[in-house]
Amino acid sequence: MIARQDALQALAADHFDIVVIGGGITGAGVALDAATRGYSVALVERADYASGTSSRSSKLVHGGLRYLQNFDLGLVREALLERQLMVQLAPHLVHPLPLVVPAFDNQRPDRTVGAGLHLYDVMSVDKLRSRRPRRLRRQEAEPAEWSPDRHRTIDGDEVVRLIPALEGRKPTAGYLFYDCQTDDSRLVFTVLGEAERFGTVMANGVEVLELCEEQGRAAGVSVRDVHSGEAFTIRADNVVNATGVWADRIRPEELHDEAEVPRIRPSRGTHITLRHEDLPLVAGAIVPAAGGRSIFALPWLGRTLIGTTDKDYDGDSLDHIPASGEDVDYLLEASNAFFGTALDAGHITGAYAGVRPLISTGDPKKSVDISRKAELYETSSGMITITGGKLTTWRRMAKLAVDRMVERDNRDAPCRTHEIPLGYAIAPDDLPRIEGVPEHAYGALAGRYGHAAHDVLRVAEERGELAQPIVPGLPDLLAEAAHAARKEQVTSVGDVLFRRTRLGLLAARELQEDPEKVRRVAEAAGRELGWDERRVDAEVEGFAAEAAAEGSVVTRAT
Repeated sequence: MIARQDALQALAADHFDIVVIGGGITGAGVALDAATRGYSVALVERADYASGTSSRSSKLVHGGLRYLQNFDLGLVREALLERQLMVQLAPHLVHPLPLVVPAFDNQRPDRTVGAGLHLYDVMSVDKLRSRRPRRLRRQEAEPAEWSPDRHRTIDGDEVVRLIPALEGRKPTAGYLFYDCQTDDSRLVFTVLGEAERFGTVMANGVEVLELCEEQGRAAGVSVRDVHSGEAFTIRADNVVNATGVWADRIRPEELHDEAEVPRIRPSRGTHITLRHEDLPLVAGAIVPAAGGRSIFALPWLGRTLIGTTDKDYDGDSLDHIPASGEDVDYLLEASNAFFGTALDAGHITGAYAGVRPLISTGDPKKSVDISRKAELYETSSGMITITGGKLTTWRRMAKLAVDRMVERDNRDAPCRTHEIPLGYAIAPDDLPRIEGVPEHAYGALAGRYGHAAHDVLRVAEERGELAQPIVPGLPDLLAEAAHAARKEQVTSVGDVLFRRTRLGLLAARELQEDPEKVRRVAEAAGRELGWDERRVDAEVEGFAAEAAAEGSVVTRAT
């Protein structure tokens, strides 16, 4: 990304075809789609990129087995086809993940589940293909198509090989099937990077104050730099509201009164992370939980990730959504009952929660999962609002919004995002070895940055301390903090630890117990950003406050 200050100057000086409000995956997708169709695009984000829902998902790119229960076949089919495409476009970021549904006590796997998995298999096949694509190797450098193996029954020994945490329960069989997994915030940054490559100008820390109008039509937005307080206007012919769960806070009278749009009903999802040693997984597991629901236990970035809850959220603020003790108890109880463990709050290395933008019909009899479909609204000002949806279907949501603008402008500009690679994948073995960088870091760098990992390693080569891990045993390097300050518009240590790396989720307890680790990150980023010692001190304190507001460190359950 260009420097934030340069972006602010361009936003204030230029006139754009489109201004996108929201720097999550939907806004990033709209910017990329519009820019690749020839529009000049501006994008602004009030907080940090991916700081809302887009960094707080279950990290899955999937069809959603549970939506089959509601016979939402269209949504599942759409998501499964997008899953295939994402592996092709970003194989370093979106990769296949085996999942297991075990059976115990000499029981056969549940036939109802098997029927659902069979339907999942059928719906994941693109009938337009003339041949079955070859399987993708995880570390293959060139983008390629991927198609999952059909689900199959496996014996108890294979269940234990894939889910070592179940060894004590002696499973007798299970179903094995495939979905995909990603690092959600890095996916956002990669899409933003491609959008900028096609000309998008973007800046974080820019709050939209109001819509600007000419003759009753949207003509841009009045904004404020949240760091300097300076207000200015971004002039644009079209405005797209892609703020997700915050969508009905921009011109609510238009959305609710004019078009009688259903209200956005936030649903909170809580996740916890554990050390791999405390709950070892090779594949993911479908874990039964109270209330007839299921949760996931997944291997993710060297830890074990457990989630999610799904409850209505009626808190006063959507800016920081802490993981509640009740939700943490729910996840621990389900995990302990399933794996036969005795995990408690002391085992949790990090926790996070986010809210999803479900579209409420107003019917109290509906379940929490009212709708995960994308919803598009165009109101009298001409503002286009795109909300709902899920991480997997971000590209289709973006296409829906930009198609509306293309139709309105009577342009001949077809969507191209289905053929544009997201970043450039590289195999870890192709990265140069730098003195001091741990061997296990190269795979993480290739997975997080693709070919751009070369840039991070050049930073690591500059000074010996930058080649060191931030947290011993985990692959994230101090060089990534410096690189993020140079290239990814970092404005705080929280930006580095929560979203540029994921240590705020994976090692929250260690960072709290040893603030010197946080200080080293502040010093590495601050050297690039001109922070003095007082600012470094403030950043260390600011990260502790942000982690507390996010509920990242669980000291006890309810």
